[in-house]
Amino acid sequence: MAGKVNKEITPQALAERLRKGEQVMMLDVREPEEWAEGHLHGAKHIPLGQILERLSELNAEEELVVICRSGNRSGLACELLQEKGFNVVNMTGGLLAWEDELV
Repeated sequence: MAGKVNKEITPQALAERLRKGEQVMMLDVREPEEWAEGHLHGAKHIPLGQILERLSELNAEEELVVICRSGNRSGLACELLQEKGFNVVNMTGGLLAWEDELV
């Protein structure tokens, strides 16, 4: 793995983009029980361990903001996806740092 994610976004910056009505492709890589406890409206859920087998569900042409609880798993997911040619952005701090509403 490359070991470094090229792009990052803070939860606050993502929330601002969403408030402005921007269409943001989001991927939540947490486990199903974490997803059920709350997630971002419009996010796609693929647990980290299933990403490589479910690549066909993602669009490599669009920017994809990757989300997890703290930013660590999403960072790993970003590395995996980046190696496969995806345009990924890691949400630093994860949902622990998210201050807006969850579904």
